[in-house]
Amino acid sequence: MFPKEFLSRMEGLIGPEGLEAFLDAAKRPRAVALRLNTLKKLPTVTGGEPVPWAANGYYFDPNTRPGLSPYHDAGAYYLQEASAMAPAGLLDVRPGMTVLDLCAAPGGKSTQLAALLDGQGLLISNEIEPKRARILGQNLERMGCANALVLNEHPKRLEERFPGYFDRILVDAPCSGEGMFRKEAAAVADWSVETVQMCARRQDEILKSAAVMLRPGGRLVYSTCTFAPEENEGTVSRFLHTHPDFHVVKVDAPWFAPGRPDWIDDPAPGLEKTFRLWPHKLKGEGHYIAVLEKYGEDAEPAFSTARTGRREPYPAELSDFLTALDISLPEGELLPFGKSLWLAPPAMPELRGLKVIRPGLELGQLLKNRFEPAHALALWLKTAASVADFSVDSPEIAAYLSGQTLSAPQTGWTLITVDGLSMGWAKGSGGVLKNHYPKGLRR
Repeated sequence: MFPKEFLSRMEGLIGPEGLEAFLDAAKRPRAVALRLNTLKKLPTVTGGEPVPWAANGYYFDPNTRPGLSPYHDAGAYYLQEASAMAPAGLLDVRPGMTVLDLCAAPGGKSTQLAALLDGQGLLISNEIEPKRARILGQNLERMGCANALVLNEHPKRLEERFPGYFDRILVDAPCSGEGMFRKEAAAVADWSVETVQMCARRQDEILKSAAVMLRPGGRLVYSTCTFAPEENEGTVSRFLHTHPDFHVVKVDAPWFAPGRPDWIDDPAPGLEKTFRLWPHKLKGEGHYIAVLEKYGEDAEPAFSTARTGRREPYPAELSDFLTALDISLPEGELLPFGKSLWLAPPAMPELRGLKVIRPGLELGQLLKNRFEPAHALALWLKTAASVADFSVDSPEIAAYLSGQTLSAPQTGWTLITVDGLSMGWAKGSGGVLKNHYPKGLRR
């Protein structure tokens, strides 16, 4: 399973006995986990062992296959590797903050940060690869995140636009992926000593950009899913040597092993306060985490990034739709984007010139004398004046997810829910609900 050069390096780091324990752990079945989405009504969890370092994280039996449940389609939870839940939890995000997830796809950590914000403040989730950025947007939509923007930009471009702007920044950096060897065969095939060195250089550049964008007094969490000292303690040490305005924060996390400053040359102070997550010491894959803070008291952004211009009133078609279904939208600015109307978060900065994938909450489209609601709006809603609710194991929900019509007395636009969890739209007439579940999501 593992490259010979990797095994040789690991034996030099953790010794023959440590390597034996590491290899024994690799033979065991992987621990699989999910994280409940607190932006939604939470389903009852029975029999799941809690992930000790993650609020609302639970291990599950893979034979139960929760990814196939309608609850998953409704955004009740996110299937997320247990160790990967740790970095966002250590970022200390609170409602009302301005947060950046700089390397965000596919979205596990971004949806975790959005839940911590609880609809207040602003989350900017960035991904440099366009295809992965679209997947990121889809996951934020499924989890009902209204105050999240998705950008498709290079960190250097964001650095130019957002100096000193963010309260919190997560850098889950692209890495050599050694901690994912058991999970992804491609990580083994792509690994080489040269890849490790290339990743370390790229991480240095990403952290430089993140440092510019963090406000004084702000917190930055750096994480990887690799064991390589060059990409872990080495990257953080090089960063601290060149950024004396940052320091490592001591955080109480008794489940994790301390960082190893003795594994690199010229270690910066504080590396022993970083964390290593070893798969032979906990129920999770390999990770490294450093919690960093910028000296100084919180200050205003270096320059204004606020949007300018008049806020337009809602079009009559949208107002009529919202009134008919008794829907109250959160605060925000109505924004035409593509073919749709979106609700941009009130704290949204000026984005002109940047590649935007998702500028907030998609509301729907204005068609000829009518408004057609977006799937994203359904997933954000908790309820509406017209609702058709079905149980998770009902034939109606199975039919809905496959695109079939349903028999029900509701008329007009109707929110379909599964045990109270919003799932999508249907439109009723004559005792029949016409299915508006997106074709690309149907089973």
